[in-house]
Amino acid sequence: MDEALLRSLTPSVLTILVRRGADFAAAEDAVQDALIEALRVWPAHPPRDAKGWLVTAAWRKFLDQERADSARRRREDLVDEEPAPGPTPDVDDTLQLYFLCAHPSLTPSSAVALTLRAVGGLTTRQIAEAYLVPEATMAQRISRAKHTVSGVRFDQPGDVATVLRVLYLVFNEGYSGDIDLSAEAIRLTRQLAGTIDHPEVAGLLALMLLHHARRAGRTAPDGSLVPLAEQDRGRWDTAAIAEGIGILQAALARDRLGEFQAQAAIAALHADALTAEETDWVQIVEWYDELLRLTDNPVVRLNRAVAVGEADGPRAGLAALAALDDSLPRHTAVAAYLHERDGDPETAARLYSEAARKAPNLAERDYLTRQAARLNADRRR
Repeated sequence: MDEALLRSLTPSVLTILVRRGADFAAAEDAVQDALIEALRVWPAHPPRDAKGWLVTAAWRKFLDQERADSARRRREDLVDEEPAPGPTPDVDDTLQLYFLCAHPSLTPSSAVALTLRAVGGLTTRQIAEAYLVPEATMAQRISRAKHTVSGVRFDQPGDVATVLRVLYLVFNEGYSGDIDLSAEAIRLTRQLAGTIDHPEVAGLLALMLLHHARRAGRTAPDGSLVPLAEQDRGRWDTAAIAEGIGILQAALARDRLGEFQAQAAIAALHADALTAEETDWVQIVEWYDELLRLTDNPVVRLNRAVAVGEADGPRAGLAALAALDDSLPRHTAVAAYLHERDGDPETAARLYSEAARKAPNLAERDYLTRQAARLNADRRR
């Protein structure tokens, strides 16, 4: 059973149901039921037209749900609309579905959360971590969003800014999480850039390309994390870097700076340095200042503290870090790194161990554990 195929078909099937009159919450439930049925049936009886099978199965699941609540006249109308069996046109509706989920009746944060859950394939836990809120809080937010759009016709697409936020979070989860969604986020953002002339769309595409270009160097052959300063820059995708920088320069030339352009400028400075020692940290701090002017985000302040530590020394970095909430994800890991650079291996080892216990994934936990073990071994010599 190809679960990746099922995941790729889900947005198109969901879009078809919504277009045929199903409200979003009911359509999502019907598609999920159809996916479960596919997992049960397909291994023994694979369909010739996977998408057509899912559309038919999901529509029938939706009709079953409607029959429990709808009047006879409405049921008969829906039956008349049932799609005929046979091949279904191969149309990619994913990007349109992102816009439909960014419905005007929802706040931007609720629209993002709903889309990430229903279309992006992320779990509630992953979305909560991206928003820096408890999982229970995010579950309630998604539930409220579903209730808000229940019964609403999705004929008023949302704005570009909300869709960009969704694509950005999908890419981030795919880039660093357990599910590989980064290539799909790049594909959709490239598609969006081809249809909308917007500097922030270009900024996001540049940011994704510049980060994705370094992906081959981020892990060792055994799967362990390799920090930026130690990465083999010969493994970076120079074509993607050149494309990303070109897109960014064209966007910046329009003098309509946004947060994605600012983040892409920071990524470009990292990607453009031939060695870690040649990184222009002073300019990176300046771009972080611009980014904070655009969005006062605590994660941006955390990353700025690292940059300050590189540009002005670890004491300056620790001073910037002291002004931040120590419950921020990776705050302890940053503190460990700055204390090590400041010549305090005992404190650094303790903080690395503490950060490992808080790590959001196995690869990061293993890396931080090794850092603590390295410093402890050095102290025993």
